[in-house]
Amino acid sequence: MLPIASSELIQIFRNRLVMVTSLIIPFAVSALFVRQHETFADIGSLGYIAAIVLFTVAAFGLYATAVTTLASRRQNLFLKRLRSTAVADSTILAGLLLPPTTIAVVQVAAILTALAMVAGGPDNVALLVLAVLATLAMMIGLALATAGLTTSPEHAQVTTLPVTLGVIAVATWVGISGTENLAWLKRLLPGGAATELARNAWNGGVPVTDSLLLLAPTLAWVVVAVALATRLFRWEPRR
Repeated sequence: MLPIASSELIQIFRNRLVMVTSLIIPFAVSALFVRQHETFADIGSLGYIAAIVLFTVAAFGLYATAVTTLASRRQNLFLKRLRSTAVADSTILAGLLLPPTTIAVVQVAAILTALAMVAGGPDNVALLVLAVLATLAMMIGLALATAGLTTSPEHAQVTTLPVTLGVIAVATWVGISGTENLAWLKRLLPGGAATELARNAWNGGVPVTDSLLLLAPTLAWVVVAVALATRLFRWEPRR
């Protein structure tokens, strides 16, 4: 797995499009939210900023990059060649997805640490870590499913838009308005429960047991995404 991951990491830093998607856009947007944290906190809360930063990195830095990577490696037959070796399918996918996942984790940790330094830290760090891990797991599952519908790296710019914009829109809606109204709908939408969990973890004021229940909808989306990926993912070029 590690040789595949190290090779993929080199490819990420060589590809300008992937570099912009995985590093520059998430960092620029997140830096804006951190720098203007007082303004955005007035609109929502510090928990809202934490959630929107998390989903910006997860959507652009992890999800879009993972879909582009898998589509590219399928198109140039790299996936097919790897699968003809003794390496297990799960190891191949883990090796390809490890670099963007690691980059996303480092980005989220760095940006949220910066937010904590300028505005005060989260109420419950452990709960925030759970929110981050559940969100990244959901986005990896959705990336595998979307990659099954993506014919080329260029096509990925189109196929990733609905999920990318959708989860950020849900995070913004839930982060600003909360779940006092339409709670069931907001929590069932992809990203809604994870946003509320991150918001609660940062702001506090909600019993931990109540917040932990919010993991269920996010993990359900992980199961749905993996099920879709199992049906849709292809190892050879799509026509």
